[in-house]
Amino acid sequence: MYNKKIPVILDTDIGLDIDDTWALGFLLKCPELDVKLITTSSNDTLLKAKHVAKFLEIMGRTDIPIGIGPKSNNKKGWLYPWIKDYDISRYPGIVLNNGIKALCSTIIDSSEPITLISIGPLETIAGALKVNPSITENSRFVGMQGSIRIGYRGSNRILPEYNVKKNIAASREVFQASWEKTITPLDTCGNIVLSGELLERFNACDNALVSTIKENYEIWKKKFFPKVFLIKNETSVLFDVVAIYLGFSEELLNIEELNIEITDRGLTEISEKGNLIRCATSWKDKEEFKKLLVDRLTN
Repeated sequence: MYNKKIPVILDTDIGLDIDDTWALGFLLKCPELDVKLITTSSNDTLLKAKHVAKFLEIMGRTDIPIGIGPKSNNKKGWLYPWIKDYDISRYPGIVLNNGIKALCSTIIDSSEPITLISIGPLETIAGALKVNPSITENSRFVGMQGSIRIGYRGSNRILPEYNVKKNIAASREVFQASWEKTITPLDTCGNIVLSGELLERFNACDNALVSTIKENYEIWKKKFFPKVFLIKNETSVLFDVVAIYLGFSEELLNIEELNIEITDRGLTEISEKGNLIRCATSWKDKEEFKKLLVDRLTN
């Protein structure tokens, strides 16, 4: 059915919030996408690579190479207990220590344009742009970044979104680069939660993918509950899964072409001085997307 798959690279900061784990699972269940590489970004990128490696090994997808992005600190992340005893040197697939080089070569060597999906801060991608600016000629950028008119949890209060604020300089470099850029800001990804019948279906499933997400979720809850109130019988916000969807379809979303400027505070504001970004600012059918997500994860 999907003879012409879209070649993609995923760049992730998996290991902190749980939504990257959901997004990685969703990515592996999208037959439209051909995953060429997964790179890690922000904080201790080796630990993040361990998360990716263990997940791929469980899912039988060690054919996907992993690239370790530049390390910025030794922070472990809330999901560290899941990989603390995992030995990445025994991973049967390819692990590349220079994630920036791996990202550049994968794009440059591809016979087809690559879709580069970012679901974290942008250090690794910005680093790749510095090493080889010509990667923009054979790729497009799809990211979970920013907040245009709506903030966290549907609030009218616009705050700097985490992935942008974590490294404003890197975010600016990526937004200013000369490639096609499409983002899901908080306007569309900041209210993706599962509840009711969809959550019941997810919880009733015991396949390897769902079981792995559940295992991570239980670890994450123990770390996260003291920090923020979570509603009972509802997942946390699954921001990153929307970026995965944008990697292969825009059918359920409304896209606006807006000039976006990143301020010194990390706000993503509409401005004449900004760069043209294709922004998914509202849903045509959010419930249909959530159904698609659960269908794919549980099948």
